[in-house]
Amino acid sequence: MVETFKEFTFEAAHQLPPFSGLHGHSFRVSVHLVGAPDPVFGWPANLYEVEKRIEIVRKTLDHTYLNDIEGLSVPSIENIARWIWEQMEDHFPQLDRVAVARGADGQAEGTVYRGRLVN
Repeated sequence: MVETFKEFTFEAAHQLPPFSGLHGHSFRVSVHLVGAPDPVFGWPANLYEVEKRIEIVRKTLDHTYLNDIEGLSVPSIENIARWIWEQMEDHFPQLDRVAVARGADGQAEGTVYRGRLVN
């Protein structure tokens, strides 16, 4: 088994009433894929195809008001991670987890979504 990941960032605004008013963050995302290594390239999924799908996801999220995106009416970092998973899962059966973080290095907060129960 091998694990490969692809990272991307996006900037977006959101609010989580009653906990917060309108504000924005710089979000960092890593998408992890796990599987048997390709005999030639060694990856569990073609990273060029992964990049194409990630770019669609990133463009949907970047410089937006997240609350307006279908499926993100409550855009907590946990729900953002789940939403990204849902955009990727049908395209990549090797998808293992999606991690989303915000905040400065050393002071960040984040979540990891796996899309299924882990024992």
